[in-house]
Amino acid sequence: MTAFRKKLIEVDLPLVAINDASAREKHLRHGHPSTMHRWWARRPLAACRAVLFASMVDDPSALPDEFPTEEAQRRERSRLHSIIKRLVVWENSNDEALLAEARYEIARSVARSRNEICPASPDGVLAYLRDYAPPVYDPFAGGGSIPLEAQRLGLRAVASDLNPVAVLINKALIELPPKVAGKPPVNPDARSAGGAEWRGAAGLAADVRYYGKWMRDQAFERIGHLYPKAKLPDGGEATVIAWLWARTVPCPNPACGVPMPLVRTFQLSKKSKEHYWMRPALKPDSKRVSFSVQNHAGDVPKVGTVHRNGVRCVACGVTQRTSYAREESKAGRMGEQMTAIVAEGDRKRLFLPPSEEHVAIARAAEPKWRISQKMPATAHLVSGRGYGISRWSELFTERQLVALTTFSDLVKEARDEVRKDEGSEEYANIVATYLALAFSKNTEMNSSFSTWEADVVSVRGVFGRQAIPMIFDFAEANSFANLAQNWSIRVEWVAETVEQLPVSLNNGETFQADAAATTYSVIEPVIVTDPPYYDNISYAELSDFFYVWLRTTLRDVYPDLFASMLVPIDEEMIAAPRFENSMERFERLLRRALDLIRQSCAGNVPSAFFYAYKQQEEELGGKASTGWEMMLSALIGAGFQIVGTWPMRTEGKGRLNAMSTNSLATSVVAGLSSARGECAGGDADAVPAGVGAGVARRARPPEA
Repeated sequence: MTAFRKKLIEVDLPLVAINDASAREKHLRHGHPSTMHRWWARRPLAACRAVLFASMVDDPSALPDEFPTEEAQRRERSRLHSIIKRLVVWENSNDEALLAEARYEIARSVARSRNEICPASPDGVLAYLRDYAPPVYDPFAGGGSIPLEAQRLGLRAVASDLNPVAVLINKALIELPPKVAGKPPVNPDARSAGGAEWRGAAGLAADVRYYGKWMRDQAFERIGHLYPKAKLPDGGEATVIAWLWARTVPCPNPACGVPMPLVRTFQLSKKSKEHYWMRPALKPDSKRVSFSVQNHAGDVPKVGTVHRNGVRCVACGVTQRTSYAREESKAGRMGEQMTAIVAEGDRKRLFLPPSEEHVAIARAAEPKWRISQKMPATAHLVSGRGYGISRWSELFTERQLVALTTFSDLVKEARDEVRKDEGSEEYANIVATYLALAFSKNTEMNSSFSTWEADVVSVRGVFGRQAIPMIFDFAEANSFANLAQNWSIRVEWVAETVEQLPVSLNNGETFQADAAATTYSVIEPVIVTDPPYYDNISYAELSDFFYVWLRTTLRDVYPDLFASMLVPIDEEMIAAPRFENSMERFERLLRRALDLIRQSCAGNVPSAFFYAYKQQEEELGGKASTGWEMMLSALIGAGFQIVGTWPMRTEGKGRLNAMSTNSLATSVVAGLSSARGECAGGDADAVPAGVGAGVARRARPPEA
């Protein structure tokens, strides 16, 4: 049996540095995994990297022979903290000298537990970690931050999740890249260039770019006629960035009957010296509202035609409750009207009135096929359900469906092109996986539930929050335009992420599994994970938005992963309203998962659990309770002893300032252990609601 030693996470962490780096990470773009595909409540890489390092490295107090005095221990702990402070900086993510230093500290702790000497060379350290360090397993892998950072630190990373979209993301982060480490690209342009050295996954990234561009060119050739340029007042032309539309319902006033445009705001741009808005006016001859564009800040209506009190007709002024629009939509009487066109100018946006020619072209679009899946009957997070929307295809215009089905088909055609150029089925599948992720990410910006944001003069995706609210006025982005929402940018972001991945280390393993029913095949892993939090996020319902498209592109590549029509929902571990006694069910399943973890996890290394909990207290049985208290109780009930908890700000300052009492108040990581050793102190009952304070281990069994 390997010896147990107290780890750094049980004693002290440089929280300020970790929290600052985690908060800053929310605003990063190029190369960050979040730009490859959407996932909700993804843990920051900085926090995961710090927690993993501190969970694996011995605390100096556990090494009295090396550090006999408190002062010596303090100096050594400060040295380890300095490594963490540098590790959490995003720009240092691939600093090989720093990573080699961190891996050596982990390997040295592993060697101590085995009474062995740690290798000194970086390659020797990596080999030692591969052969002797316990694997890191995340059974709630989600967006993949924890497995990715385990792999970056030279550890064997294992990830699982019930959700197939999460499994695919993790495959793309830790399982597929090591298979192509150092492989040159196979596309014709790269081959003709010859002799370049391709490090890491640079060759794969080059192929993602090449075949992504090939898809873009093919798509434009096939459907470019549906995306005309805008005619300018001076006779010139400009590429359209987005067409803005408003949904309409008939005015209930019998003397009016005008199709009422439903808009949140008339403003198009709020930028300094670039105030533009769309002015509505009634066309008496056609009994229809038309729109013109104004370029001044004066006379802009403070509210649109959709507001808290209902919906308003701009023609006659009649106001009705929002429920009127809902019933009209359910009856099939909701239409849509173009309100403005946004085009590319010389380092600025051009705002133009609607064009009848552009309206006619949009209405002429006819997709050759469409996704067929119905939304689950319980998809309460899709507000459009109350407006008669029941199929996922109804979240897109006909022109958007033409574009998306075209790109979906082209992912499969690009896969064939890679196979033809390289001859390997496996590599063609790998390239197709990343192109499919770019395509899936692009659906979020190409929906009739995307919006135009006047503050930043740009299209905003469907998931401004963790739901799909009903949108009355929407922005139809042009995937061929030169803006952040276009296809080429999506491909580039995926390629940049691939280039940043730590591919030349240990291979990762990813599989689909229910954490509450899985018998662990991984031998004594270190568990570092981020379990779900009651009903904060309904992952299955939200990820169906992407799953229905990913299934069309990758079902042949991953037949088991995309076997079902929708994401598995019945086994999901959340307290959703669709479940009877949902709170009790969630707590029961979480305790079952924790019990399985406790039975299987490594005996000499702490396991760590991130837990973002609600600030709001709930009265249960006359006693105030929070999710954090429930988590502590569940861990203790599963046989753990709390050995350390740390309050970590992983949500970003803006989110914390803007949240309601029902939002995630903070994130807490608890250092846990199943070690058969002496237990550090920490009174779990004394933990205040909403505060990380306390520490835990599995109790030592009685001596024989």
